Formats: sequence, structure tokens, C-alpha cells
Amino acid sequence: MAPEDIDIFRRIRLEALRREPAAFASSAEDWEVLPDVEWRRRLTANAVFVDFHDGEPVAMMGLMRQGASKMAHRATVIMVYVRKDRRGAGHAKALLDAVVDHARAAGIRLLELALSAENPTALRFYQREGFTEIGRVEAGILHEGREIDDIMMTRRIDRDASVG
Repeated sequence: MAPEDIDIFRRIRLEALRREPAAFASSAEDWEVLPDVEWRRRLTANAVFVDFHDGEPVAMMGLMRQGASKMAHRATVIMVYVRKDRRGAGHAKALLDAVVDHARAAGIRLLELALSAENPTALRFYQREGFTEIGRVEAGILHEGREIDDIMMTRRIDRDASVG
């Protein structure tokens, strides 16, 4: 997405945070108060990909590269969301393929991500896509007083061109 796509980004990001609040470290309230300049900064600081259905944004995935010089070969998959009625329609796969292609072109070798232990469908998807569980963060998310574990996963993309 480009800086001029701020309205699309805002719409799909707020939808994700409102519809799946337990799935994200941020809350809708955190993002609703952001000025346009901060929305634009967040859109351009990371690679953000959005998938559409019938002209409407229905899925999103971002990529945040590590900033330290000795870690610049690593990036974290962030802001993953697929609208509930579009799950299973190939949006997550299309977005992940775009993220992987972008990451490879940028010289990234290792993708990382964290997902809710309460999302077995996402876990199976990432496993099918070549991600390996490397650990858990007990009570990684605290949502409405409830502790939810984070599952940490990685995937080498510099030597797995046949995955997916």
C-alpha cells in the first residue's frame, strides 16, 4: 500500500481490531485516536498488504523489518486479519505469498510471527506454509482480564522456495 491508501488501511485495521480484539496486542481504542500523520507513518514504516473482494478490503497482512544492522535479515509478520466470512477463500495465502516475495526481494531471510494459542486454524495455516513453532509466551496477551498464550513461529525464506 502507498501513503495515499491511508483510508483503506484505517478501515481494514480498525475492522480487524474491533471484530477480533483478543487476537491483537493493540486495541481499537489505541488506534482510533491516532492522527492522520501517525496512520501514514505506520503505513509507510512497514510493508502493508491488503486483499480485496468485490472492491472491499477484506484481509490484511504487514511486515515489520528489524532495524538493528545485525538483525536486518529478520522481519515479523504483523497485523494479520481476514474477515470471518472470507476465511478459507485464499486471502491469507495470497497475502503471505506477497509478503514472502517482498521480504525475499528486500534480502530478508527469516520471518517471525506470534499468534494466539486460541487460534488453531491460524496455527495449522502457518504450519502448512512452512512455519515452525519455536516457543510460547505464557499470558502473552491480557484481554479483558483473561490471559492468552502467544505461539512464536519462524520460517526461513532464503532456502524454501518450494514451500506453499
